[in-house]
Amino acid sequence: MTSDTTPAATGEDAAPKNAHDTVEAAVRAQLSKALGGVRGMAEAAVPTIGFTATFVTTHEVKLSAIVGVAVAAVLVVVRLVQKSSVQFVLNSLFGIAIAAFFAVQSGKAENAFLPGIILNAAYAAGMLLSIVVRWPVVGFIIGSVTGDPTAWRADPGIVKLCSRLTWLLLAPCLLRVAVQYPIWLADGDQSALLGTAKIIMGWPLQVAALAAMVGLLARGRTPLRPGKAA
Repeated sequence: MTSDTTPAATGEDAAPKNAHDTVEAAVRAQLSKALGGVRGMAEAAVPTIGFTATFVTTHEVKLSAIVGVAVAAVLVVVRLVQKSSVQFVLNSLFGIAIAAFFAVQSGKAENAFLPGIILNAAYAAGMLLSIVVRWPVVGFIIGSVTGDPTAWRADPGIVKLCSRLTWLLLAPCLLRVAVQYPIWLADGDQSALLGTAKIIMGWPLQVAALAAMVGLLARGRTPLRPGKAA
């Protein structure tokens, strides 16, 4: 009697617990989750843009911080009313606080942009190292889905795909440093130019990189096998 029901139950138990059957689908979903989708990216960018634009036009750190915080506060209130996560707004607030601190403590307006340059350099260096040693950071997104953080490395095709995706994540960070750091080193107050570069190379550049990643992912159908290498 029980033999008629056991196979069905066993089949359900054996079915993949994750909702994705390909590597590409899993990476797309996890990236969207990590970045909060379009809304999360916008919420992380808008307060910073408000701070930067105000700073470029007024050169007043306190006023710029007030504008950035005010914009973020509105976004936080909306999130709280909707009972959803405020994580991405808080990330932006943290960046504004660090930028304001550097500018005030050093007495140099252009130093408001130094933390961002350092952070992008650190991200670029870390991701580049992960590619060189063949542990591209995007691979761990697959590991978080399958439940095995390292099994994906057994498939050279997946390692290659993850390396390409990591390059696309790395590129905006590298470009920001390559453009903004020489401006920061230049003589005189370069805060207006740095602010303009930060806005242009911020959200728009990130969206372009993510669009390229989506395009790359859309072309592949690599099977995802939970718990072991694909």
